[in-house]
Amino acid sequence: MMLFMVIETFKNQDAPAVYNRLKTRGRGLPKGIQYIDSWVEVSLHRCYQLMKCQDLRALQEWVIQWNDLIEFEIVPVLTSQEAQQIATSNLKPDTGPQPNL
Repeated sequence: MMLFMVIETFKNQDAPAVYNRLKTRGRGLPKGIQYIDSWVEVSLHRCYQLMKCQDLRALQEWVIQWNDLIEFEIVPVLTSQEAQQIATSNLKPDTGPQPNL
């Protein structure tokens, strides 16, 4: 399973339309997508959602349901722990300051 940060920009800054649909129809996630959490800017113009899924086609299927109200940016992300493991697996041991030759 991969993590994705989904950045939603509400078209025409119309948060009421987005939340009305959410209330009446629900999130509408296809099978295979797990909603983790979300954060909304205080201006109510953008929402940041963390999703987990295996198949990007399912994520696209979900986006299509909302693209009349929302513009989407989908960014594959790693947890901090995963990023640290990847970054440090390629590090050479610290041998201290090197002399100028």
